[in-house]
Amino acid sequence: MVARRIKIYFDGGCRPNPGKMETAVVTGAAAMVVRDAGIGSSMDAEWLALIAALRLAQDLGLTNFVLLGDAVAVVEQANDVVRARGDAAVHLANFRALVGDGPMPNIRHIKRTQNLAGIALARGR
Repeated sequence: MVARRIKIYFDGGCRPNPGKMETAVVTGAAAMVVRDAGIGSSMDAEWLALIAALRLAQDLGLTNFVLLGDAVAVVEQANDVVRARGDAAVHLANFRALVGDGPMPNIRHIKRTQNLAGIALARGR
């Protein structure tokens, strides 16, 4: 029997931009929302959410998972489709350090309306 791939949704944002960041990670019935993730840009917040999603997968000991987010730029940078520059390059380096010698996780772009983490963030506003 093939194990079911676990979906982990991530999203980040800030108000104003730049401003106070917030992140959300959702898997199964659990939502982890951080309303005060520091000060930064919306891109910083998206990266922090992706890193939090990977940490959650690792903490749970998952090996068959996919990270799903609606930030095209972050997904493309993490997948080496587009070069990360500036602060994004720092976030990418942190992400890769967290991956370590293991295989790169599967990271996919989804529509904003499909992103359960984005829905979790919107509920608290």
